[in-house]
Amino acid sequence: MNILYFVVQQTMFFAIPLLIVAIGAMYSERSGVINIALEGIMVFGAFTGILFINLTQDYMSGQMLLMIAILIAGVTGGLFSLLHAFAAINMKADQTISGTALNMFAPAFAIFVARTLQGMQQIQFIDSFRFTKVPVLGSIPIVGPLFFQNCYITTYLGFIIYIVAAFVIQKTKFGLRLRACGEHPSAADSVGVNVYRIRYAGVIISGVLAGIGGLVFVIPTSTNFNASVAGYGFLALAVLIFGQWRSKRIFMAAFFFGIMKTLASGYSAIPVLKGLPLPNEVYKMIPYMATLIVLAFSSKSSQAPRAEGIPYDKGSR
Repeated sequence: MNILYFVVQQTMFFAIPLLIVAIGAMYSERSGVINIALEGIMVFGAFTGILFINLTQDYMSGQMLLMIAILIAGVTGGLFSLLHAFAAINMKADQTISGTALNMFAPAFAIFVARTLQGMQQIQFIDSFRFTKVPVLGSIPIVGPLFFQNCYITTYLGFIIYIVAAFVIQKTKFGLRLRACGEHPSAADSVGVNVYRIRYAGVIISGVLAGIGGLVFVIPTSTNFNASVAGYGFLALAVLIFGQWRSKRIFMAAFFFGIMKTLASGYSAIPVLKGLPLPNEVYKMIPYMATLIVLAFSSKSSQAPRAEGIPYDKGSR
């Protein structure tokens, strides 16, 4: 049972950031804007959040500090995504090139600022955010050790974000308009929907969630930030595609890749895997090999929004 507890807890640490970022990407792409910049936005959000923790951890700690850092990461992620939104929507630039530019800029900016402020690019922080045991819930047999011991509040935040995001995109007027702008923007415009405004909203939402996802990834897995999120932005895109741009499928895809990442990073704690005569590098390749295999089989049934990646020109309607 201890091995099961370990695998489930580690899966949460890896799957929740993927879920948050992929859900954000869904909002952007279902509005019609491809957001390749997720990796850069995650780096930028994690950088500002961790920097805030580093500067204030001598004066405050615990869940309040973490929640403020999450808020800062989300806001900066949303602001950073505005650069992509302006280039893609107003300037009608190639969305892949715009996103790639932000991916290149974010880590360079983070390293420059970190070295300027403290003389080295790694930003250290003290992990004071782990719950050893959630009161009452942590004492429930089996369920308690699985979900309410050795956990972070970010896990529950991830589930809340998923539930709210899935409800909004499926059951609200805003969600209907956003989906319409990604499928038939001209038709949406003809009934009075401001396509530009909806697409801006989709990109900003994706930026906010990607910024939060960057911080949520770093907090449980490290005690320093080195201007990298280990390719999780690109892995989130794979989750989005594997999930067919649908919230329920994205949820399952995120946990599938979370399990693969857990096997790759925690294989030494799993006796069955530890006993296999395989080098470490093979285990580290598991998530990315799984990504390639899954995408190879699922790409033929891809159901991407019809207007995804196509700049909308109101004058051509």
